[in-house]
Amino acid sequence: MFVSVVIPTYNRRPILEKCLLALEQQQACPLIDRYEVVVVDDGSTDGTPDWLRQNATRFPHVRLIEQSHGGPAEGRNRGVDHAQGDVIVFIDSDLVVTDSFLSCHAGSLVSSWAERGDRLCFTYGAVVNTANFEQPTAERHKLRDLSWAYFATGNVAIDKEVLQRAGLFDTGFRLYGWEDLELGERLRRMGVKLIKCPAAVGYHWHPALTLDQIPRLIQVEGERARMGLVFFRKHPTRRVRFIIQFTWLHRLLWELLTLGGLINERSLRPLLRWLIRRGYPGTAMELLRLPLNRIGVRALFQEARLAGLR
Repeated sequence: MFVSVVIPTYNRRPILEKCLLALEQQQACPLIDRYEVVVVDDGSTDGTPDWLRQNATRFPHVRLIEQSHGGPAEGRNRGVDHAQGDVIVFIDSDLVVTDSFLSCHAGSLVSSWAERGDRLCFTYGAVVNTANFEQPTAERHKLRDLSWAYFATGNVAIDKEVLQRAGLFDTGFRLYGWEDLELGERLRRMGVKLIKCPAAVGYHWHPALTLDQIPRLIQVEGERARMGLVFFRKHPTRRVRFIIQFTWLHRLLWELLTLGGLINERSLRPLLRWLIRRGYPGTAMELLRLPLNRIGVRALFQEARLAGLR
């Protein structure tokens, strides 16, 4: 097969370098005839396109595509349009993969195609979250790395024709969140099966939590709420309600867990600061998720009320 790895990126040059170097170090695989890495720069202001052009010899598999700042959905669609491969692998630009990454996806796909007698499936690799920039692949697997998402573009491989039949990504998702899961709903309705591929491992780098990040994290919850309603309008089902947490069960859950808002980003601040200083930013982030989830669910219900939705 000919594999095209599609990577949208925006202002992530340092970690993008590690991402691309890992993709250049892939093991040879008899199932893969050749592969390319299609990087779609989404209007970065950190010099990413010029840096890629200046370092073209370091990244012989990379093809650079540029667009004005239009978001990851538009970037992935543009990447697929320019991709020459018959299989598309989606990863994020802050993912660092192992050297067997592409061969594992390829092996799982070929086995599944043979078993099914068609190509209506996609492989879903493992994603390990890490804050270790110097050695992201040194991170161990953790319980919180498990994901129940159906189609998350951090680490999936799919036949290009099947993807095109589904209609690619909805560019109406211009803010943070849900564009990949919405495409997943269309794939699921087409009968496209998820094939777990835990051997295709990617290490998803996030900077360790600092208190300065909290305003942006709150902003993201607002964006997720707005995009969640875009998702629900397209698929007004109970399943999607649960995915985006648009249920009274979720609202009650997060109100109870935060004691009606008494546990919030302000009241937690001293404890978060102490945990971060002690070297436990991951624990601090998990604790902060309590008020962040409450903020997100409240914003979702508020947006729904303004839109006349129930």
